Amino acid sequence: MQRFRSLTAVAVVCALALASIAAPASAALVTTERMLGASAPTDARAQVDGFLAREDVRRQLEAWGVPPAQAEARIAALSPAELQRLAAEIERVPAGGGLLEVFGVVFVVLLILELVGVINVFSRI
Repeated sequence: MQRFRSLTAVAVVCALALASIAAPASAALVTTERMLGASAPTDARAQVDGFLAREDVRRQLEAWGVPPAQAEARIAALSPAELQRLAAEIERVPAGGGLLEVFGVVFVVLLILELVGVINVFSRI
């Protein structure tokens, strides 16, 4: 037992000694405009392209009379600022249904659990 404690103490001391050694680092000044300009348009374009690739979005565009190729061409013609606004709008729009759908889903789940015998919610009502 004493040997185990001494080996553990030596291992902890070595680990702490090695962790305290500082590695050399190099840094440079990067402006905010450079950082935002480098990643934002590609991220926004990838987000909008991913949104257009969804099947439900394509069906809705076709229902409105917009061919997917025309929508992709118009997206490609957007300026970076317009692309950023469109990506922000996609994030802002709610993805789920309304309150009525949520209550309907909860009711169906509770009904199934009641019929299976997992819960007894409706017998108490």
